[in-house]
Amino acid sequence: MDSANESSIKVDDLDMDTLVHCTSSLNLQDLANMAVTCRRFRDVAYSDHVWNRRFRERWPVECTHSYNSKFGGIREAYLARLTSLQQFKFADPRIHLLDAGPTPSNHILLDKNNAFISQGSVIYKLKFGSDQRQRLADHKARITCLRLFSLGNISFFRSEESNNDKILVTSSCDHTIRLWGKDRSMRSLRGHDGPVTILSDKLLGDLGGLVLASGGEDGTVRLWSLSSKGRHGRNALRATLHGHEHSVRLLSVAGHKSSLLVSASKDSKLRVWDSSVSTASGSTACVGTARVSGAPIGMKCNEALCYVGAGSSLNVIDLRTMKAVASVASDAHKLQALEVLPTKHLICTGGSDKTAKLWDIRKLHEKAEAMAVLDGHLGPVTCVHMDSYKVVTGGSEDSFVKIWETDTGLETCTLPCGIEEDETETRSVLATMAVDKLRIVTSSCRGMVSLTLLRDFSDCKEPLSSKVENFEGVEDGISKFWDSSFQSHGE
Repeated sequence: MDSANESSIKVDDLDMDTLVHCTSSLNLQDLANMAVTCRRFRDVAYSDHVWNRRFRERWPVECTHSYNSKFGGIREAYLARLTSLQQFKFADPRIHLLDAGPTPSNHILLDKNNAFISQGSVIYKLKFGSDQRQRLADHKARITCLRLFSLGNISFFRSEESNNDKILVTSSCDHTIRLWGKDRSMRSLRGHDGPVTILSDKLLGDLGGLVLASGGEDGTVRLWSLSSKGRHGRNALRATLHGHEHSVRLLSVAGHKSSLLVSASKDSKLRVWDSSVSTASGSTACVGTARVSGAPIGMKCNEALCYVGAGSSLNVIDLRTMKAVASVASDAHKLQALEVLPTKHLICTGGSDKTAKLWDIRKLHEKAEAMAVLDGHLGPVTCVHMDSYKVVTGGSEDSFVKIWETDTGLETCTLPCGIEEDETETRSVLATMAVDKLRIVTSSCRGMVSLTLLRDFSDCKEPLSSKVENFEGVEDGISKFWDSSFQSHGE
């Protein structure tokens, strides 16, 4: 065939077998996109040949025929099985002891096959499935915050590492911020007059390049250019924002405008800064203020809304008007943790009343009732994770974490944080946790010994119970063309 004829071939000209073969390089989200393109492509994307192959590749030991008969189709069986794995509805996860030492972990981050764990002033980078462990110990005092940012956004590191990787950014009570690459400290940013308490959850997109924001005990918010040169961060400080009278506790970048930064201080005051607008003195402008009731414990921006948990109240503030558009308060449920899932219109709060509560964002008002109460904890719920499939809750007096279905609030399972213990010994209690798709890491301490465990549910075979084995209610939750969240399965 000559080149002229080759160039005239279109994807519509391919036969069904060829199109089915082409789907082997697509992930779930690609298949979902293919299904809505046209009727012919939908037939390909729904083909049993496609889903039988995916089932065999993912679970080669399983018998696809039994699942096929149970759900009426192999596609439905595959998606139901994957959903149940995401909800930890299996009894045989791979369990790895990641780290043990005298100091409980303060923070954990998961990224691909790595875990970053801070203990006091030291960070440990641990690689799953191996004994590889790096100790990062350049900070001189307790680490207060860990963040991961894509390298593709940071020009200073482009020549040194792959753009597919991320850099670790940490703040500390030693008044510094450090950027880590190649398992060492690449840069140190200095400027705060006291401990650095928090780092922004995203990078700001103005001031001639992406910028990191930090808040400190000195009541200031500082903006740092990550593209400036100099090992010790000289010339990196772009602006110092004054206005807070107390320690800055929370920072979040607005979703609808990447130049907007929201800061919250210990004295319940919120300020919105626009890094694209300067005052007469050249400083970044404060374009709005608000106040909440109680000390802020959690904050997340999505589009033009800012969700703030403070004291016993949950507040939704419109950043365009700086007015509260919704709020709910419960004296018995003093907030300890906050997680927001805008794609499902859900907020989860952990409280001092030994419960976590699920709230519908669309139904928040002064006398609103929680959609679900997640109970069974032994003390305040201080750790909360929420994604499209599951809610994970734990407390500082618990020796376990609890897993719940996001859509229903039904409990899936309870996972112990420590190894099997003698009743006469001091029990393990949860220090912190991190959840990433099919994995969960918990750090606990028992007396003077800490323990960090990884559970990986990706290759599980044994359902927890008959209810889980039948995947009760899962099929009804599968949309016609699948939910966009299926792209998070990492295929």
